[in-house]
Amino acid sequence: MSKAIVCTDLFFEWPDGTVVFDGLDVAFDQGRTGLIGLNGSGKSTLFKLITGQLSPVSGHIAVEGALGYLDQELTLDTDQTVAELLGIARKRDALRAIEGGDASEANFSLVGDDWDIEEQALAKLERFGIALEGAEPLDRTVGCLSGGEAVLIALAGLALSKPGVTLLDEPTNNLDRDARTRLYEAVESWPGVLVVVSHDRELLERMDQIAELRQGGVSIWGGNYTDYITQLEAEQEAAQRMVRVAEADVRKEKQQLKEARIKLDRRVRYGNKMYANKREPKVVMKQRKRDAQVAAGKHRIMQAGKLDEAKRSLTDAECEVRDDDRIRISLPDTRVAAGQDVLELEGSDGRLYVRGPERIAMTGANGAGKTTLLRAITGDSDHRELTVEHVTDRVGYLPQRLDILDDRLSVLDNVRAAAPTATPHDVRANLARFLIRGDRVDQPASVLSGGERFRVSLARLLLADPPPRLLVLDEPTNNLDLDSVRQLTEALSAYKGALLVASHDYAFLREIGITRWWRIEPGRMPFEADEPTD
Repeated sequence: MSKAIVCTDLFFEWPDGTVVFDGLDVAFDQGRTGLIGLNGSGKSTLFKLITGQLSPVSGHIAVEGALGYLDQELTLDTDQTVAELLGIARKRDALRAIEGGDASEANFSLVGDDWDIEEQALAKLERFGIALEGAEPLDRTVGCLSGGEAVLIALAGLALSKPGVTLLDEPTNNLDRDARTRLYEAVESWPGVLVVVSHDRELLERMDQIAELRQGGVSIWGGNYTDYITQLEAEQEAAQRMVRVAEADVRKEKQQLKEARIKLDRRVRYGNKMYANKREPKVVMKQRKRDAQVAAGKHRIMQAGKLDEAKRSLTDAECEVRDDDRIRISLPDTRVAAGQDVLELEGSDGRLYVRGPERIAMTGANGAGKTTLLRAITGDSDHRELTVEHVTDRVGYLPQRLDILDDRLSVLDNVRAAAPTATPHDVRANLARFLIRGDRVDQPASVLSGGERFRVSLARLLLADPPPRLLVLDEPTNNLDLDSVRQLTEALSAYKGALLVASHDYAFLREIGITRWWRIEPGRMPFEADEPTD
């Protein structure tokens, strides 16, 4: 079977000289492929190379069939119409021109067989849960739509154009739960070749294979994300075994080299003694001495070579073992006694309490008011329908944009600003537990990578003095790679206070041990809900 996308020996670097790919070879064929990797590993860059938005310095890219692309940074002109976002504006114009009497060949060529393109478009929009009101719904402007609606409309446009090859870059970003469900359903029946960059584990569970971009190369794993994790764990167990075997070989060769040196030294001493006693002719003694030296040299070289080979095998085995940096912290001062009130919400419908160490998930459609409520709880704004009363003033807030760091200050000073009584030594030791080490601690926050910025923001929040007793997180897994999501889960496992999380990522919510579920709807105070089953 021929491959739909083939990238051969790609070399690409940014204008500042940063190399992204050096000799990359990768191919994608029929079915659904999930492309994963750490933030900054080059996933979006690879998509832009495939679509021609970027050009490689060298190498070759071949795409078989028409190509459709959904950019994660969907640039929207607020005056753009829904028809333009769908990609059908020119066909509609041609249809209207024909209906008005302009039967030119160009108009008929544009329309092709799509005489019912408006009906097709509305049907696709309905399938994606987009209900547009008014006499001319396709003429509505994007400015009156939410970001999630715009993404779904762009996706509907791709479905309309029926490309042979489709690339989706983080399509679930900014989508609420209902929109995500519709996207999942579309992906499961998407025709042709589909390659999806995503950190959404529920979306990755719907893939036929997982492609991992790591250290400038791509590895393909058959099956969905769960299958990938299973295979990776088995591979890493085998790699760890190989390291242990290689370490044992190095120890053995070191011991044998040591024993060989002792044995050869004894032979040399014996030869010197025989020469000194002159028990044989001088010529014979000299020749025996030379022979012993040559033999000793050869033996040393042989044993040293065996040790070098064992060391090379150990290095090769260690390269197959992934760094398993994990956040390991203890936060006993965040503990809240069971049943102790930390927050009270009062509205026309009654009262709601948050009691430590409860873990509460806030769910609801985009625009329902989750962020508005969280900002009211953290004291950033007032709430029109609810009165917020804090039983504790020790509230920590992690916003969606991770904009709590001062880029002008060093990492050390950013954390010390939240913990002024901590010594620089203590802050450094604690930052190391968040995987921020060495010179990175003294550099300004502006130079941090996305993953580092996330970990420093989390450290600043959790290491605050006094530590937070109520932790408020707003869509914390948005734009985080899977490794950072794992690190966030580990950090929250050490947190002992009350937790309030707004998220559409149900897999993450279950992993952090949510105990209560709140539903947010416009114009109402939060209300208790059952745990979602999807």
